[in-house]
Amino acid sequence: MTEATSTYDDQPTVFGHPKGLFYLFFAELWERFSFYGMRALLTLYMVNVIFEALLARDFAAAAVYSSYGSLVYASTVIGGRLSDSILGMRSSIFLGGILMAVGHFVLAIENNLAFFLALAFIVVGNGFFKPNISTFVGTLYEDGDPKKDSGFTIFYMGINIGGFVAPLLCGWLGATYGWHYGFGLAGIGMLTGLLVFWHGIRTNVFGERGHAPVREESKSKKVSPKLIVYVLSVLAVPVIAWLLSSYKPLGADGTFFGDQNIVNIIFKLIGVAVLVYLGYIMYQATLDERKKLFVAVFITLFMTVFWGFHELSGSVITLFAARNVNLILIDAAQTNALNSMYIIILSIPISLMWTYLSKKKINPRTPYKFAMGLAFAGISFYILALSGGSADGEGMVPFSYLMIMYFLISVGELFMSPVGLSKITDLSPKRIVAFMMGVWFLSSAFAFQIVGFIGKKLAIESTDKNVGGLETIGVYTDGFELIAYYALGAAVIVLILSPILSKLMGKVH
Repeated sequence: MTEATSTYDDQPTVFGHPKGLFYLFFAELWERFSFYGMRALLTLYMVNVIFEALLARDFAAAAVYSSYGSLVYASTVIGGRLSDSILGMRSSIFLGGILMAVGHFVLAIENNLAFFLALAFIVVGNGFFKPNISTFVGTLYEDGDPKKDSGFTIFYMGINIGGFVAPLLCGWLGATYGWHYGFGLAGIGMLTGLLVFWHGIRTNVFGERGHAPVREESKSKKVSPKLIVYVLSVLAVPVIAWLLSSYKPLGADGTFFGDQNIVNIIFKLIGVAVLVYLGYIMYQATLDERKKLFVAVFITLFMTVFWGFHELSGSVITLFAARNVNLILIDAAQTNALNSMYIIILSIPISLMWTYLSKKKINPRTPYKFAMGLAFAGISFYILALSGGSADGEGMVPFSYLMIMYFLISVGELFMSPVGLSKITDLSPKRIVAFMMGVWFLSSAFAFQIVGFIGKKLAIESTDKNVGGLETIGVYTDGFELIAYYALGAAVIVLILSPILSKLMGKVH
């Protein structure tokens, strides 16, 4: 028995795009509502509640935040592979969404043990949800369809509507009624996303896309592979919770591990394993596939650099906003909405710009877009570094610097992330497309190791909840200047290599 197939021409369309895109748009919107609503509160919650009694509370928060972020995105590699081989995209999205919803509701419980269990549920759930819903978007378009880039950009706008509204609402609830009300609202957002996706399946807007791979049934009665995956997913939760709670440096007793914790060490091993497996895949691939896979790995590498600086928004930049920025109308947690606000404003204009440039046959190839995106990131952090020169007598800087910084890094994000997301599906052989999407999200996992490294270097030692001003302004602005130089250096490297990479990509634009 073979799986029925759906053509691309028989899909119902809305505004020239497959109708299924808009169901995935809203499902992802609510999932991101839950994720970003929780993220906006997370670092501040750890610094002011979980680790409030520690002198090195900033260090501990940075360690947990980076370990959590790394595991969240590393899990997408496993989730993508299990989707390809066992679950299929639909079942993976449902399993992941349910686990994430449980995690957000457990986070609403005022207990330190519940805190780490909640993060673990979200880690496992995200591994199944995130790579598969993005891959699902790719299945709605034929390879080479000029509408594909704009479709992914529209999908990306849905992500950022959730990312914009969530910090404002969850941040307000957290500040007004308590942290756990904000976390609870994030859980409701996740359930809403699942309902939207379920409705899309019920109305058959996806056709036969996203089902589990067809397998020959064994004559002997064995345990269902799907059931094994479900059970192991739940059993993984307490293990990951233990890993996250082991935030203390392994080198605290003077050993050679330095400031590395268990997750840092494990993550380095994961990175090596993924690279070895990618090498094996390239060895088996045809010459044409190998060229394209090389480009896919290269752009993923530099996406890691970009996300490593971008994801500071949920940690160091949030603390900088709380301690050194004269905020207007919003609080530090709510500043996490600024990036998404700019993405919403800029998504359609930039999407139309790529379409217009394609018609004129002057649309830059993907590597050149990456170079520009990294340059915008570097300039954005240099703006924050310059803010120290405008600090008042208490070390507080104007809100406008933060606004400009988020505008510039958002432009850079739109030059890189949705375009790269689209190209991963084009450059990857169909048999491993979900796995490669997982590798793409693994760039964010490694990026959180960069976030953790920077967060630890910029950690302030104090148990004073009101620490800030002159005590912190120099530490933060000096750090931002160094980040700017690294981002601009990466942009130059990509620009130099762009002609070679463009040639390897072949007809994939």
